[in-house]
Amino acid sequence: MPMFLREASLKRHTVLDLLFRNLTRVSAFGVLVLLAAIIGSLVVGSMPTIHAFGFGFLTSSDWDPVNDQFGALIPIVGTLVTSAIALLIAIPVSFGIAIFLTELSPRILRRPLGVAIELLAGIPSIIYGMWGLFVFAPLFAEHVEPWLSDHIGAMPYIGPFFSGPPMGIGMLAAGIILAIMVIPFIASVMRDVFEVVPTLLKESAYGLGATTWEVMWKVVLPYTKVGVAGGIMLGLGRALGETMAVTFVIGNAHELSKSLLMPGNSIASALANEFTEAYGELYTSALIELGLILFFITFVVLSLARYMLFKLGQREGQVS
Repeated sequence: MPMFLREASLKRHTVLDLLFRNLTRVSAFGVLVLLAAIIGSLVVGSMPTIHAFGFGFLTSSDWDPVNDQFGALIPIVGTLVTSAIALLIAIPVSFGIAIFLTELSPRILRRPLGVAIELLAGIPSIIYGMWGLFVFAPLFAEHVEPWLSDHIGAMPYIGPFFSGPPMGIGMLAAGIILAIMVIPFIASVMRDVFEVVPTLLKESAYGLGATTWEVMWKVVLPYTKVGVAGGIMLGLGRALGETMAVTFVIGNAHELSKSLLMPGNSIASALANEFTEAYGELYTSALIELGLILFFITFVVLSLARYMLFKLGQREGQVS
């Protein structure tokens, strides 16, 4: 190749490489700009409520649009409680599904069951909400809540959390529906990370006489704990921000009750129900501040998850 053609080709590749770097840089910083714009709009929209109520907005259970009295305590509690219930149910169930698909299931069933789980993850949330309201809630009120109230409601300490009339909708029902929704996400991630464990490690443990549970608990989980934690955080993020499914079954009541069987409210359901009907600057600002609080809760949860994964990675480096 002549020298001038080689130099021209080199210059062209240099220009293309510079263009590619600048495009990737703009894309990366564009995400930060978009995030800053969202935060800024939420903060600006929340300023009337911040000036009117201050930090008392976070601790007040009042929600009276007629008299312009607003508090975020009930939606915050509802969001955290329903998400906690969902994770308490979803984590062990997802772990069991992942164990079955990777270790116990016949080979002919693994692919159909895996596809079924992925299809469950793709079902729109409003379908879960409609099923929860018209199918799950009546069955829950007729068969489950009376048993919980009769057998657990009389126990000391935990009894007040399971007492009340069987209505079928409430905090516990919303948590169960959320668990059903996040199980496919967590189970899919767990299954994928369990499958990357080297076969040699598991066969060595089986050869030493370990049971399937011991192999999963002492070999597979330590090897994949970072991926498992990431899957759990993915499910938690879905549970914190879920709107329609929770709106159908949580009851949408601005009442703070100790019983999980009673109706409640969450930040997402409050925004879905009331934003279109909000009248007045303070009412709209209160709803926008609820969105800002949900953003902050999600940010804190994801930050703690990243910090936990970072510490796990450091510990692995020290052990090796």
